Amino acid sequence: MMLPRFYPIFDDAAWLERALPLGVRLVQLRLKDRAEDELRDQIRRGLALARGHGAALVVNDHWRIAIDEGADWLHLGQEDLDGADLPAIRRAGLRLGLSTHDDAELDRALSLSPDYVALGPVWPTILKQMPWAPQGLTRVTEWKRRAGAVSLVAIGGLTPDRGAEALAAGADVVSAVTDITLNPDPEARMRRWLAVTA
Repeated sequence: MMLPRFYPIFDDAAWLERALPLGVRLVQLRLKDRAEDELRDQIRRGLALARGHGAALVVNDHWRIAIDEGADWLHLGQEDLDGADLPAIRRAGLRLGLSTHDDAELDRALSLSPDYVALGPVWPTILKQMPWAPQGLTRVTEWKRRAGAVSLVAIGGLTPDRGAEALAAGADVVSAVTDITLNPDPEARMRRWLAVTA
């Protein structure tokens, strides 16, 4: 399945109100440190917004709520994967994306037949402390070869220009967080991303 090539990640559904009208068609809600009722409200709002724009919303981590709210997509990090009920996730028909940072994690992810694997950080990132060194474009090319038909998402330290480089190196999709959310003009930045990934 061909995914849209630009995949921003946001920490609040309000960002979707800014991104989706611009033409973003694949977006993740990564919600941390929220109460359960707020998580449900955010995911419910996000799903309604995404569906209203013909876009796909990926729910990060909260697999039980994703199932309850009828989400189509779920993203799990390696730690989240340990506690997730994969048979229940599959029964609910959720498409699945998995984070990977090294060879063992990639092998584990591919053994679970995900819809995409995310490789990161490709470049240094300020989003969170990472025990892994930046992977670089050579690793993007190598991992796409190993992933085969499974979509490969490049994440970590990307800008629109770096996103174009990652796509040229073999990534199917490029993802950004702080390059958008910390930009003084997020809408203009997203338009730039959409232009380089068109």
